[in-house]
Amino acid sequence: MLRRLAFAPLALAAACATNPVTGKSELSLVSESQEIQIGKEEAQKVAQSIGYYDDAAVQSYVAGIGQRLAAASERPQLPWEFHVVEDASVNAFALPGGFIFVTRGLMSSITNEAELASVIGHEIAHVTHRHSVQQISRAQVAQIGLVAGSVLSSTVAQYGGLLGQGLGVLFLKYGRDAELEADQSGFRYALNDRYDVRQMINMFEVLQGVSNLSDAGKLPEWLSTHPDPGNRIEATTRRLDTLSLPPNLKVNREEYLQRIARMPYGDDPRQGFFRGSRFLHPALRFQLELPDGWPAQNMPSAVVAVSPNKDAIVQLGLAGNVEPTQAARQFLSQEGIRAGQSSTESVNGNPAATSYFAAQTEQGEIRGLVSFVSYRGTTYGIMGYTAASALSQYDGTFKNVIRSFRSLDDPSALNVQPARIELVQVDRPMTVTEFNQRYPSPIRIEELALINGLEGPDDIMRPGRQFKRVVGTVYATSTNQAAKAQQQQQ
Repeated sequence: MLRRLAFAPLALAAACATNPVTGKSELSLVSESQEIQIGKEEAQKVAQSIGYYDDAAVQSYVAGIGQRLAAASERPQLPWEFHVVEDASVNAFALPGGFIFVTRGLMSSITNEAELASVIGHEIAHVTHRHSVQQISRAQVAQIGLVAGSVLSSTVAQYGGLLGQGLGVLFLKYGRDAELEADQSGFRYALNDRYDVRQMINMFEVLQGVSNLSDAGKLPEWLSTHPDPGNRIEATTRRLDTLSLPPNLKVNREEYLQRIARMPYGDDPRQGFFRGSRFLHPALRFQLELPDGWPAQNMPSAVVAVSPNKDAIVQLGLAGNVEPTQAARQFLSQEGIRAGQSSTESVNGNPAATSYFAAQTEQGEIRGLVSFVSYRGTTYGIMGYTAASALSQYDGTFKNVIRSFRSLDDPSALNVQPARIELVQVDRPMTVTEFNQRYPSPIRIEELALINGLEGPDDIMRPGRQFKRVVGTVYATSTNQAAKAQQQQQ
């Protein structure tokens, strides 16, 4: 092992490639075929874990824009794919090899095709610049160092696998220089296809507005790693000042708005929502009572609640189609986990296997209670855990959460539908406030202005143009949102 590691620096020195955009030599331990294979594998995970937005016309529309931009890029030979994912956050991301994703939440928050093209162009640029490949190469170098440490340290070896998992492709974060490079190339790709790149500024203003409204739960997780939107607006303005733009550039506002008419707005309550501390899932027809006062969030793969002191966690997730006892065996047989007292008592008439467990972590020993419950052909895992010394304090809470899992039969919950975008043609000049009085939306007035590309409640809507309103009910996907909604009703 040590002899092999001794040659690693020589291998790394030879593992350089020319960046297809900049022409510079850079570290690359990933070939193009490997890059494509990684992207395909991760794209399948995205489809399974997040899912695609169920509208073939919208998917085709976005793919058409992306394919035109990519065909004129420095890497037209890649197997480019473009998809809209069923996610309410304002987001877009690229995987190695040319797999690009924009969220439904982003599409409902912007107002024209040129803005969308600037986003897609930015993500294409991450691929053409091989930003993710650079990150993977650095991660592999880090792994070599980790292996070297593993030879010398049993402590490092113990956690080597866990640390390696943190280098997954979906969690790579680009540096600010990479983001600014992607802005510049994305600008160029959009302009090459005759899009009005002045609309790129509007896109950054949307991001800035989303950041300001982050308490509404719409702040994209990736925003914190990107340059400040205000700085990106300044950079784009400077770039525009150096150009003499041709006439008749594409904006395609009306066509774009027609594409997103009736699109769901915000989270889909059919995939789970909160009423107070109670979590209800209409599509799967179950409910769960979480501890009162514990902040909780419905995420794509799990529902998670954290104690106010942040020293205990309960979570609910899918365990698959296996029987509860088999699921329990699989969980308890994992390396580092010790099983405790167990039982096979049912939970509200549903077969279940429940057990105490202990596990050693870098932060010390944790102990908890896990139950696998079979319901309507699917097994769910409900788990609570805390520091070993605090289990007696939270034991009753964990048991209450597990015992609360039951069927959902309330018609008012089973029949919920997401809020949707509706278009209204304005017949006279009016402010956003006046528009909202005439055509009410269940969202904040500032958010209504934002999704219409306007600066605020007093901005004027021009007659003869279509503007968005939101119809229906916006449901809470966290207990914080549920608490705020309850306060507003009172």
